Amino acid sequence: MKRLFIIAALMVCVLISGCTLSQTGTQASETSTIQFSSSPSGAEVYLDNQYRGTTPTTVSSISYGSHTIEYRLNGYQTWQAAVTVASGTSTYFATLTPSSAAATTTAGQSPAGAVTTAQSSSGTPATISVQVGKETMVIGDSQRFSGSCTGGSTSVILVLYGPGKYTDGVEIGQTTIASDKSWSYTWNPGTAVIKGSYTIVAYDGFKTASAKAGFSVVGGGQVTITTSSVMINQGTTITYSGICTSGSQSVILTLYGPGQYSNGATIATLLLNADNTWSYRYTYDLSKPVGTYTMYVRDAYSTGSSSVSITLNSA
Repeated sequence: MKRLFIIAALMVCVLISGCTLSQTGTQASETSTIQFSSSPSGAEVYLDNQYRGTTPTTVSSISYGSHTIEYRLNGYQTWQAAVTVASGTSTYFATLTPSSAAATTTAGQSPAGAVTTAQSSSGTPATISVQVGKETMVIGDSQRFSGSCTGGSTSVILVLYGPGKYTDGVEIGQTTIASDKSWSYTWNPGTAVIKGSYTIVAYDGFKTASAKAGFSVVGGGQVTITTSSVMINQGTTITYSGICTSGSQSVILTLYGPGQYSNGATIATLLLNADNTWSYRYTYDLSKPVGTYTMYVRDAYSTGSSSVSITLNSA
């Protein structure tokens, strides 16, 4: 009898242990889902200062803990909230207030969080403009943004959209508004930026008004060169060819070698073909001294280059 009691007790322990392991093994990952909506709809939603779509929208895989939520819509006060995300699905609804009206916000069903809304200290609607210094910017260069801003704010916030890490928008800086309501900001991304189309969005410090401007970044692509022969005699014509994908419309050929070519001589500036290829026929005439020559190619932006060498023998 005692033996049967011990066996029964062991079976109960195994069952309890199995249930515990099963519950642990199926424990949900610590992420949540938030449903965003607003009145009026179409507001831009920013979670932790990252653009996540326009209302109504649902965002999943949000980690537990503290986050910031922001709704932005031209002509309306910005709605902001600091929230703590827990398990399950939460809903955030905001009634957006026109910029010219008093600032009020309404939080819908959600975990409790502090709600703050900024408004113009002068009580007048804000206006803002933005221009870019270079419509085409070469990788490695700086870019200057400027404009004007009225409405009582003392600063301008700049958010950049583009390829790579700028896909969802990144705040690249803030700058002070001068007494004449003008502002400017110089962006120095170095060589980390990649080529493509970009949009800069400027907000007044209360984020009640915004303006945007576009520009393109070029450079950083591949530039290649090959030759039809690497061992030739004086009087021979050879073909140089290659490809350029930096966004430049042309490449520049420079020849280095003995005599007058020791410091390099520009041979040609070539327009690229529609498929970004190029080719050039060059004659090493009898006036050129024998020796080793190097043809160097670069794009017009000087962001990419390549070279190839040949040996020139006597005729």
